Amino acid sequence: MSRILGFAREILILSYIGPGSALDSFVVAFRLPNMFRRFFAEGAFNAAFVPMFSRKYEADEDAVAFARDAFNLLATAVLFLTALGMVFMPVLVWATAKGLYGDERFDMAVGFGHIVFPYILFMSLAALFSGVLNATGRFAAAAAAPVLLNILVVPALLIGAAVGGDVVMWLVWTIPVAGVAQLALVWIAAAHAGVSFRPGLPKWTPDMSKMVRVAVPAALASGVMQINLVVGQIVASSTPGAVSWLFAADRLYQLPLGVVGIAVGIVLLPDLSRRLAAGDDDGARHAFSRAGEFALFLTIPCAVAFLVIPLPLVSVMYERGATTADDSAAIAVAVAIYGLGLPAFVLQKLLQPLFFARSDTKRPLNYALWAMFVNAALAFGLSPFLGWMAPAIAASASAWIMVLQLSIGARRFGPVARFDARLRDRLWRICLCSAIMAAALWGGTLILSPWLGMAGWRYLALLILIAFGSATYFLSSHILRAFRFSELRSAAKRSG
Repeated sequence: MSRILGFAREILILSYIGPGSALDSFVVAFRLPNMFRRFFAEGAFNAAFVPMFSRKYEADEDAVAFARDAFNLLATAVLFLTALGMVFMPVLVWATAKGLYGDERFDMAVGFGHIVFPYILFMSLAALFSGVLNATGRFAAAAAAPVLLNILVVPALLIGAAVGGDVVMWLVWTIPVAGVAQLALVWIAAAHAGVSFRPGLPKWTPDMSKMVRVAVPAALASGVMQINLVVGQIVASSTPGAVSWLFAADRLYQLPLGVVGIAVGIVLLPDLSRRLAAGDDDGARHAFSRAGEFALFLTIPCAVAFLVIPLPLVSVMYERGATTADDSAAIAVAVAIYGLGLPAFVLQKLLQPLFFARSDTKRPLNYALWAMFVNAALAFGLSPFLGWMAPAIAASASAWIMVLQLSIGARRFGPVARFDARLRDRLWRICLCSAIMAAALWGGTLILSPWLGMAGWRYLALLILIAFGSATYFLSSHILRAFRFSELRSAAKRSG
């Protein structure tokens, strides 16, 4: 629901605001709290807090007190960060998108940043409660929290457009309101799960010291990925509209990444932590392989579709209102490039828990630093020749470099970190079925191309094209034994 409603949100944003100065400024401003959120919350706490809380929860070692101390420490750190960000907002905007400096986009981005930056406080604390819920096996509330952002933003955009107001301001002011709602949801859900406490002053305990030692490398590793995005934004900001194009393409490929890759990774980390703590190496390998099988079975055909039919996807979904045919063509190029890296982005979500479940965050940090170097070298090195497309190429290439390093580094964990024979046997079948689907999509596009360009018929034509490609993939997968429907339902239930 989060990703689907989020995609509806982006469709409305591109229709009512469209690629240009306002959207470029909003993307730059909104990326700031999201960037720091992954520094301080998702990256650090997924790697440090969740395994430690899981072990204490399973051993009945006062996990609630540990969660309370972690909450107070995180709240203090993020409050301090929020204050600094509000004061030095012009510096942050210049450092992350210096191409905006000197035109109207810079002042707009600074103004938007002052409004949306407090979102980091609410989302960082919400990430902690989500970790509590995931570690106790309650995934629904944590997964539902991001839905609230879109539930509030979508009507705000519609109301702003209906009353003839400045739609981008309706969008910007809704962000912090949604942050409060998301934090309230997971806080209440955690209390119902038995983890209830009141905020207080931070305490420096041995557990907090250990958590910080694990969290700092993890936060830096997650921060490296955010630096990659910033590098791309710096390059793209020199071309008016390019930040918006990459944003729109990113939203499209994030749909399968979020639905499949991130969901599987969230479920896999606490599962691996529990199994490894219990000495169940065979069970850990089975969980790792089945997660990989489920993720790759759904991700590889998505990547192929982005490569074969990017323009029909983009033009039908985005091209309306303020988004033109030229915008669609640019976004489609970026979608195809990101499609090359989609399997790598998903594989990272599968491989990183192998390290994080053992509280090993230093080596993923080292790998991320090398990937960051590759990303920066390609983004800046290719930009004189390829312009705004260089960041997309750099992101996909560095993602595969990261996967290669994680795969080699995980070998020291033994068989538990290797895909089992069943997945190795099915992987080539999945790739073959994806190739068959590619041929079907290409042929279908030739047949349906007249209707894909007609305003009244393009939605139905795209629906038919996607249904035909999907049916071809699932049928060939069944015939070639790339999967069994019962196994897919079981995996989806565990990852849902």
